[in-house]
Amino acid sequence: MNDIALPPGYKIESLVSGLTFPTGITFDNDGNVYVIEAGYSYGELWTVPRLLQVESNGQLKEIARGEKNGPWTGIDYHDGNFFIAEGGQLEGGKILKISKEGKISVLADNLPSFGDHHTNSPVVGDDGYVYFGQGVATNSGIVGEDNFRYGWLKRHPEFHDIPCKDITLNGQNFETKNFLTDQKEKVRTGAYSPYGTSTVANQVIKGKVPCSGAVMRVPVNGGTLEVVAWGLRNPFGLTFSESGKLFVTENSYDTRGSRPGFGTGDVLWSIEPGTWYGWPDFAEGRPMQSKDFETNKNDPQFLLAVHPGTPPKPVAIFGVHSSANGLDFSRSNSFGHKGEVFVAQFGDMAPEVGRIYGPVGFKVVRVNIETGVINDFVVNKGRVNAPASQSGSGGIERPIDVKFDPAGTSLYIVDFGVMPITKEGPSPKKETGVIWKVEKNEISKVTNK
Repeated sequence: MNDIALPPGYKIESLVSGLTFPTGITFDNDGNVYVIEAGYSYGELWTVPRLLQVESNGQLKEIARGEKNGPWTGIDYHDGNFFIAEGGQLEGGKILKISKEGKISVLADNLPSFGDHHTNSPVVGDDGYVYFGQGVATNSGIVGEDNFRYGWLKRHPEFHDIPCKDITLNGQNFETKNFLTDQKEKVRTGAYSPYGTSTVANQVIKGKVPCSGAVMRVPVNGGTLEVVAWGLRNPFGLTFSESGKLFVTENSYDTRGSRPGFGTGDVLWSIEPGTWYGWPDFAEGRPMQSKDFETNKNDPQFLLAVHPGTPPKPVAIFGVHSSANGLDFSRSNSFGHKGEVFVAQFGDMAPEVGRIYGPVGFKVVRVNIETGVINDFVVNKGRVNAPASQSGSGGIERPIDVKFDPAGTSLYIVDFGVMPITKEGPSPKKETGVIWKVEKNEISKVTNK
């Protein structure tokens, strides 16, 4: 793999190729490898979500398949069962429990996932709960033209963001053409409200569970759904450190829609239960009114009259539109960088998300959680870190998840595959997904003994 740059002493190989929209990977207690295919991609392309075992000869064995309610966004294995987040683009999000024999049961359903973002990346904690992320319906709290273009507003015209607790609004409304009926007409839409529904100052929106933009949890055998933390735009990747601390990646604002944000980087958070992390009025722990986040349109003003708390400082801030997604900690001195977290960056979706000055993301990075310093770990060679299909060479496309094997000696990378962004929007290509495996080369292993 001469087209991929790695730190000295490491090597990379393709373990499986030809997958259609793979999004997650996990291992059973024997070290067997399992991957999921999403069953859906941005661009409104529907396939079949599947749970697959990667056999020793590289062949794929189907364990289970889902319904047309993708995307399946993440997977974890615990005590003989697989736990999968079903994104819920058509029927609402779900947390699925699947036995090794392929029997599917539902731990949580009716999650608010009809919009821009989905139910994401479950991880099982030592406390016997399945933790998962739930993305918001909109970019920044207002249903508008961008959601119509994405397709979901036509399917679910009443859908909107839902707070986890009661909130009080400033009464700010945004005027657009009426894209649902007659574009000669105008409608005004307020925060946390259906399209075309205006709000007034000091209006209270009642909170409820399940809610948007939150980390939630449910017992591994089913039970009451609980909110862990909220105010997160799109909490995509979740993982626990060796000390049991929960870390989450958050995809930040795009420059689109009625209330665009500019220059807000994706974030790595350390999650404190009960904390509000700032969405829709803060980014990177700072107010959206900061000069760093100004746009050429109306600069974002606060939607909330009273904020539920003061957002904490992030552990690290990634590149704007890098799409920081799946993550995992190195737990092995043999692999190196023990205690650092490795993060898959799916890469930008410009121009839909806003302007960029060159490709952003399309790589795997490692983060020192004490200092917030970020270093590239796996990236394509070349003048810019573009996906292989764009540069016309070999290499990685869109890393969406990373996971260390149980021994901690190999890092597996889930590469979603080719998905260029055209004038019409995302144009995903089937059967282009890859599972990559990174490990120390033999010379390095001998040297480190």
